[in-house]
Amino acid sequence: MRLKRIMNLVSGGITAVLGLGAFLALVSGCTPATSVEAETSPPLVYLDESGKLVYVPDAKGNVIPDFSNAGYGGGGVAIPRVPVKAVVEPGPGDDGERIQAAIDRVSRMEPDADGHRGAVLLRRGEYQVAGTLRISAGGVVLRGEGRERDGTVLMATGTSRRTLIEVNPAFMRLQEHRSVRVRHGTAWREVPGTRRAITDAYVPVGARTFRVESTQGLAAGDRIIVHRPSTAGWITAIGMDRIPPRPGRVTRQWQAGKYDLRFDRIVTRIRGTEVTIDAPLVNAVEQEFGGGWIYKYTFPERIAQVGIENLRAESHFNGWPDDEDHAWNFILLDSVENAWVRQVTGVHFAYSCVYVERHGKWITVEDAACLDPVSKITGSRRYAFALRGQLTLVKRAFSNQGRHDFVMHSRVPGPNVFLDCEARNAHDDSGPHHRWAVGTLYDNVHVQGDALNVRDRGNMGTGHGWAGAQMMFWNSSDDSIICESPPTARNWAIGSRAYSTSGDCYWYSAGKPVQPRSLYLKQLEERLGSGSP
Repeated sequence: MRLKRIMNLVSGGITAVLGLGAFLALVSGCTPATSVEAETSPPLVYLDESGKLVYVPDAKGNVIPDFSNAGYGGGGVAIPRVPVKAVVEPGPGDDGERIQAAIDRVSRMEPDADGHRGAVLLRRGEYQVAGTLRISAGGVVLRGEGRERDGTVLMATGTSRRTLIEVNPAFMRLQEHRSVRVRHGTAWREVPGTRRAITDAYVPVGARTFRVESTQGLAAGDRIIVHRPSTAGWITAIGMDRIPPRPGRVTRQWQAGKYDLRFDRIVTRIRGTEVTIDAPLVNAVEQEFGGGWIYKYTFPERIAQVGIENLRAESHFNGWPDDEDHAWNFILLDSVENAWVRQVTGVHFAYSCVYVERHGKWITVEDAACLDPVSKITGSRRYAFALRGQLTLVKRAFSNQGRHDFVMHSRVPGPNVFLDCEARNAHDDSGPHHRWAVGTLYDNVHVQGDALNVRDRGNMGTGHGWAGAQMMFWNSSDDSIICESPPTARNWAIGSRAYSTSGDCYWYSAGKPVQPRSLYLKQLEERLGSGSP
């Protein structure tokens, strides 16, 4: 029970003294009991004698995918330091209008060759903000002078359920009884005449290359959508048209066309009818279930090179621990690519610290903390770091008193990565939450108080069903782990440990960490070279 004693010390605050690195060093020496006894041999990925990763395909050619394209710049690209172009000092009364005016002023400046307009620097001190701060132009950074109480502190005042900082080129906000969501009017749009059917009978997980009926009009550098449909045959094959009813609740069976996956990719090579793309597919494309197709798209509204960094935000509330009439989200990003959030702390927000919406891409969230949310402890609340977009990296994130701390929403196309993240006093599990999110790596993720799960959630909610596929739990530790594999797909748990483990996914080295320590960092090193960050 050595791990349990360590976890109890953690909940008492030991990590505040030791830091995350020391805590993980303690945990790595523990091997809790596990119900998964058998190893799967040979390993599906391992280091050869030269220290290189070797991937073992299954009978259909599926391999553990390369997750290293997740993050700013497509992974492995340093976040820039954008020069300051406007400075704001705290003043009397509400500061929101003055901060917004500075953001708008920088937004009208001409961008440099790298797409950067400039940073708005909020000097050290406390700022009252009764509304929402909005960044709707690319190249703008909102920067503070520290994420602690003596740094730059944004106080979200008032009783409205809202997002404090929104990054989105279009705004049409809808107040909901549970949370504040952004209904965006922007999305990628198919270029007429560019649709091409995929002709391979089976494109395996991890593939970057496949064949189409014609490559006429396609060239390297084109932005495309790889579209995998959700046909009735596929839904039947995974049992999602037979979700058992839930007494007293509406249970929705999955419907064809509602669970399509759209992978946002760039063409890197054309050879005959063969197309190669920049990041792997993390779901198989099968002719048996409708095949798939590609098409070029336009998305002129999407912005880029936006950052939020080095500040703290706290939501006012009425003093009751279940108050919900206050700010819900600290930061929300949508219709943005090559963006970042770093060195931020959010306190008392009811829903999330950082929420990446459907059309977010190539985003890095690092060194962020979500502390002590104030809300009821029930559904649609306390999703500390929540992802719906693709190619996002969440790195060194910390959460305390959350529910679904590191969570994927429905139909998330991936790859996405949570790396070196920790949750304490969790009130529910981390992992994909519902309805077929694909291709997420949980790499050295540690959840104290609850679980790390990927499974068929059946009639939970309104019929969540299979929460995710091609999910990897790598060298992670939790109170318990459920790892199940759906029909037509696979999930993996490698080097991960918990008091209780169950499920029919691919398990390897249960209870004992493997090398490399981090799959993401090793994949990044091999893709970019040993000098990669």
